[in-house]
Amino acid sequence: MNRRDFTQLSALTFGWTLLPSYARTAGASQKPVSYAAIGLGTVSDIFMRACANSRNAKVTALVTGHPDTKGAKYAAMYGIPKTSIYTYETFDRILENKDVEAVYVGLPNSMHCEYTLRAARAGKHVFCEKPMAISSAECRSMIEACRQAKVKLMIGYRVQYDPTWMQAIEIVKSGKIGKLQSFQGGFVSWQRTTSWRLSRKLCGGGSLMDLGIYPLNAIRHITGEEPVDFTAVVATRDISGLYAEVEQSLEWTMKLPSGIIASCGCSYGQVGPSFLNINGDEGCLQVEPAFFYDGVHLRGQAGGQAIDALSPGKAPYQFTLEAEHFSGCIRNDKEPESPGEEGLKDMLAIEAIYNAAGAPIA
Repeated sequence: MNRRDFTQLSALTFGWTLLPSYARTAGASQKPVSYAAIGLGTVSDIFMRACANSRNAKVTALVTGHPDTKGAKYAAMYGIPKTSIYTYETFDRILENKDVEAVYVGLPNSMHCEYTLRAARAGKHVFCEKPMAISSAECRSMIEACRQAKVKLMIGYRVQYDPTWMQAIEIVKSGKIGKLQSFQGGFVSWQRTTSWRLSRKLCGGGSLMDLGIYPLNAIRHITGEEPVDFTAVVATRDISGLYAEVEQSLEWTMKLPSGIIASCGCSYGQVGPSFLNINGDEGCLQVEPAFFYDGVHLRGQAGGQAIDALSPGKAPYQFTLEAEHFSGCIRNDKEPESPGEEGLKDMLAIEAIYNAAGAPIA
């Protein structure tokens, strides 16, 4: 076994031991939790493949605007009966389907709130993609609806369940890089001209809502602190009109109550890294690539030793870890590690960043 193989195996083993016991054991002797996938786009496709790889999660229903094409295709792939294919208009009939315990909301951001509320009214647990919604007010209504309906609400922060990220967090908590001082993070990507993410009505914002949320959430998650001071600037250099409704690029700084500072950026239409630097007064860590579906790579110096760990799995393994965690929470009546309150806190920070940039969410 060479060094890279060893670090991959170590990261997997280490991360698995960090998972709560109910997440590690759920599904071994329990019936899989049954999910309805709402929206059959790219992210839902990954979720369905993840469930097919899972011990305790299974897709048993579909919700789509194209029941005879997309719906029929995925129903055939996953053995879903035609009677369990719903449209957005007939979605509320899912209340009657006893073979659906939870829903996966893989819709455009502006639809997250509506379908979380409708799912809660139907008595279904909700696994909602990030960003949780397009405003903090919507986030609060989602949390309250699930509370009133006594169903669980989890937000899809997949990197929080990645073993290599869990290893990085454990190193920070161990004090091996000393007292945290600062972070630098960034995520850039391309968007196609046909992407719903370029519509303000559907996405709620631009690269911050889609990409910047990753370093933002990672910093909040690692420190356990909520940022209090922000500066921010937005810019759109593209002159084609592609980003007429949303920002192309955004850079921001933030300060945490303890004095830790962070500098982050996000952008569409760029080629660049996906990374997070974690700087202490006795060591440092760098995660790069950081926010992709696989290939997470952790390097640095901690406790006088070199760190080099690579995530052990390929897509959709992060989604499988999420699905198994949420299913374990449902079966064992536990709260998810990334509940609705986590999504609300991110949205409050996002609103503050947009306000600091003079570009508040409409």
